[in-house]
Amino acid sequence: MSYWTSGAVGLALAAGLASAALAQEPPKMAMTTEIPDGITTPDNIETQLGDLNFFDGVPDADTTDKIYNLLDFHHAYQAYMDGVKIASVDAMRRGIEAFGPANTTVLQFADLMDSKALFLTPNTTSVYQTAWLQLGDEPMVMETPPNVLGFLNDSWFKYVVDFGNLGPDEGQGGKFLILPPGYEGEVDETGYTAVVPTNTYGHWVLWRGYTVDGSTEEAVTATQERFKLYPLSQADSPPEMTFVNVSGQEFNTIHVMDERMFEEINTVIQNEPLFGEEPELLGHLAAIGIVKGQPFEPDARMHEILKKAASAGAVTVKTLISKPRDDRAYWYPGESYWQNAFPGGAYTWVLDGVTLQDFRTAFHFYATGVTPAMAVKSVGKGSQYAFTYRDSDGNALDGSKTYKLTVPANPPAKDFWSFTLYDNQTRSMLQTDAQFPAIGSNTQGVVQNEDGSTDVYFGPVAPEGKESNWLQTVPGKGWNTIMRLYGPLEPWFDGSWRPGEIELIE
Repeated sequence: MSYWTSGAVGLALAAGLASAALAQEPPKMAMTTEIPDGITTPDNIETQLGDLNFFDGVPDADTTDKIYNLLDFHHAYQAYMDGVKIASVDAMRRGIEAFGPANTTVLQFADLMDSKALFLTPNTTSVYQTAWLQLGDEPMVMETPPNVLGFLNDSWFKYVVDFGNLGPDEGQGGKFLILPPGYEGEVDETGYTAVVPTNTYGHWVLWRGYTVDGSTEEAVTATQERFKLYPLSQADSPPEMTFVNVSGQEFNTIHVMDERMFEEINTVIQNEPLFGEEPELLGHLAAIGIVKGQPFEPDARMHEILKKAASAGAVTVKTLISKPRDDRAYWYPGESYWQNAFPGGAYTWVLDGVTLQDFRTAFHFYATGVTPAMAVKSVGKGSQYAFTYRDSDGNALDGSKTYKLTVPANPPAKDFWSFTLYDNQTRSMLQTDAQFPAIGSNTQGVVQNEDGSTDVYFGPVAPEGKESNWLQTVPGKGWNTIMRLYGPLEPWFDGSWRPGEIELIE
């Protein structure tokens, strides 16, 4: 008799014994007491997994398989939800390195970013510039240009430091010494704006310059003259930087949404020290086979579980961002569908000692870049955001329909306000006939009403006579929009001014 045959007989015998045991009521023994209600579990339970069978708390073979399939799905689902941020920053790295190596390549949207770029929720007015900083065993020096909004995020998509107008250089341009993880060497801090320790080797560097009278030249030139990345040992002879104009080019920085996302996460796990990430997330990843120093090789059973978990995760994050159920997701709860990505101004999504995991996952699905500057109150500086996927009736915005939004008079923006349209699937700019799917107070030709308000129209065709105040949408596609206030003023923060709703007019 073979091992497998004897095993099958053994299981059959065990099953028979178990059935007999299930039918037998245990006798009362000398020390038997009444067990309080709720402590024990029935030996047969009907669940969404089907019938589960136990012998006095020990599962049979079929139930064991079902339970572990469920547990593996749970780990994979949670790893997907919490790991979106890791996959996103790695996709940014790949997008940048497609144009040149880390540390010596700077991508500049010298003619602004348009809808050809697959890039999470950018604007059309800032001069985006970006690089990938890859540390080794020694510190790196980063020299930054003046008059920008810039920051470093690490490979776990966590905030490291700001530079520029809201950084320690106060917009004058700076010189930062970036220390690799666990660096213990002596550091001479003389001459540096800041000495910055980090938890990962890889970092996304992003900075946004400003147009002057519609021209990007000043921002582009300032970066080319001032921005440098080099190892500390090469301070006397830094390597030459390469600046690439990527405006108008196809440029993908977005992670996949299916089970291949776990492979993207695994890339980061293998490349980075683990102490910068939460042990709980690393535990979920380890449970599905993503372990530092080990190959990620899911078998057929696990691959099917990962596929289902990714599908469930993908629809969950889309629901979280478009129809959140938490009132804290809204600027005006119960009165409006304008949403706020940072409840309580918490750029870490930790509020009152609690991590708001759903908000964090939704943000990293929808957007990029983590910095306090995006969330804190800073009157007259930086920018503030409100976004929505829905019209005034709570219905999803439909590219085949026409809508109207009124921007009330005296918008609280020292610089200007704008609306940009985004594709619900890619979260990038909506690809229409317009190069820049955006409109704002600084858009040439926009007509203001006599009372100082401005009407903005969204639809596949401009309403007659409203062409100057219209943004094109695409029939058959949904869309969402972000309102940005540049140089936000007090009436935004105290709620005395608020945008109108997007109202269906056709």
